[in-house]
Amino acid sequence: MRFSNLYKYVMLGLLVGSVTLSSCKKDDNPNDLEEVDPADYVGTIDGFKSSDEIYPANLVAYFSFDENYAEKISGTAPTLAAGNTLVTGIKGKAVSLNAGYLYYGTQLANLKTDVFKSFTISQWIKISNNGSKRTMLLTLARPGNLQGSLNINLNTNSRPATNLDFIGIQPVFATVGGGTQDNLNNTVSPKIGPDNWVHLVLAYNGLTGRLNIVANGVNIGSFSDRGVGNNLFKSYEPGELIFGANYNLIPGKTVNTDAAFGAMTGVIDEVRIYNRFMPDAIIKSMYQLGLANK
Repeated sequence: MRFSNLYKYVMLGLLVGSVTLSSCKKDDNPNDLEEVDPADYVGTIDGFKSSDEIYPANLVAYFSFDENYAEKISGTAPTLAAGNTLVTGIKGKAVSLNAGYLYYGTQLANLKTDVFKSFTISQWIKISNNGSKRTMLLTLARPGNLQGSLNINLNTNSRPATNLDFIGIQPVFATVGGGTQDNLNNTVSPKIGPDNWVHLVLAYNGLTGRLNIVANGVNIGSFSDRGVGNNLFKSYEPGELIFGANYNLIPGKTVNTDAAFGAMTGVIDEVRIYNRFMPDAIIKSMYQLGLANK
């Protein structure tokens, strides 16, 4: 009888212990999160499979130059062009300009005043110094004005063509107050020349007034904080877009006698314009994706 009771107590103890251990077992997924397959991240860069996955909802203009010169989202084609051919790019095709330009005389709706306040402009370029003329890589042009709402000036005039170690990059933008603000890389530059692709990005925060110049994943701007209030960027209307030139270099569009710029000789590819400020870490990811042809 005592043995039978002892047996019952032992079995009861084992049962209680089993229940206790089961209740204390750690739940590996307490928040019921979705299962992650490591295979989904194979071949990605910082979690991105391609540049197309970076802020797709904020991409407002895209020039791939793979098949033609049209802007991909709106289908807008150049109104005028000169010295332009399609060549092998960093990804697919690119536009090569030989003292040339692409002029888009139709206002892109996504670049109008009310919807284009912060921005990131990413492009891959091949460019050389020339020792004589500045180069306008891209301008959000304002009809009747030599200076556009945004001008990506390359100071190719400051150094001879043999200098592949430094190029001055000096973006200038129009402000709410009617003036201008700019930035410049005083001390650091990417390697340039006909054999070197440069990933050049401008990122502007329309709330803080910060304008970053990022080349090959490195922030190189010397004067990034451009102020708020009347110093904030404004995309004026009407607006046009030009690669490789300003109005004074386009027949029939001359504004004045300023001859500081020459039509661009170089290559441009994968121009992506976003309506948001992009942090340096994401820009670096985009650079790495471009190198990987993604």
